[in-house]
Amino acid sequence: MLGLEPGADASNLKRAFRAQARRWHPDLNGNDPLAEERFKLVNEAYAVLSDPRRRQAWEAGMPADGSGRESQDPFAVGFPDFEVYLEVLFGERRRPRRAAEPEWQEPEPEPEPPAEPPRQASGSVTAAPPPPPPVRASSDQESLVELTPEQALQGERLELELADGTAVEVWTPPFAGDGWRLRLAGVTPGGGDHFLQLRVRTEEGLRIDGLRVLYPLELTPAEAALGCQVVVPTLRGPVKLRVPAGSSSGRLLRLRGRGQEWAEQRGDQLVEVRILVPEQLGEAEAALYKRLQELADDPDEQHR
Repeated sequence: MLGLEPGADASNLKRAFRAQARRWHPDLNGNDPLAEERFKLVNEAYAVLSDPRRRQAWEAGMPADGSGRESQDPFAVGFPDFEVYLEVLFGERRRPRRAAEPEWQEPEPEPEPPAEPPRQASGSVTAAPPPPPPVRASSDQESLVELTPEQALQGERLELELADGTAVEVWTPPFAGDGWRLRLAGVTPGGGDHFLQLRVRTEEGLRIDGLRVLYPLELTPAEAALGCQVVVPTLRGPVKLRVPAGSSSGRLLRLRGRGQEWAEQRGDQLVEVRILVPEQLGEAEAALYKRLQELADDPDEQHR
């Protein structure tokens, strides 16, 4: 259920559970009728393996809950939000540093200034209210975080040091991708947010997005119009790819099974066609492009 080998330690157990719980949580799989049942099985597997006594009984072939105690599943009657779910399961772990969980929310609008207190209608004199405490200006900050494809797939523990010296520990979510922006709410001086910009790319120019791999393929106008055969990099080595004739910029060509692997799942690689036009043309090239333009403007001439 968790994709682990026998004898996996507690660290690998927690990492695998976090990934599978996110994969099958009902709130994240609204269109999958099997997700709820799968999620219950994942939760049951973790409940058994994370308890040394129950794990020992299960490995010995005995019932894992033979003591007759009530179920250890705190969510037997419902499913909370995914982040709340992880917080309850791992809440016993206290870190020495200030921890922050990424949130997928837009920055909240600034609160409106408080309304002016109503004036006294009578002629009596009242004492003025004490002045409000000084408002500390806040500003958002951003950091670029580079991850390997493996780190992005499994989730990675990061330690950041903010401008004021505050140390923040955060886990990136499993199946993260290049260009993802994670928000750490209220951790900067003055209560601002800190954003993590994830960069997940290889030296060959492959961009990672969960199980998918993206690659931009640059072609000349002639190659795109006539079709060609090219060699493109993948995570498991270069492969030959045939580009069909008449391919325009933005066309996606799929390499099945060339993405990242997770348990029995394997993603695809998408190759995006990008047509590049030379910045400077020679006289012969300019004449050819001019002739092509004439043919495009007069379709009847194409058949002469």
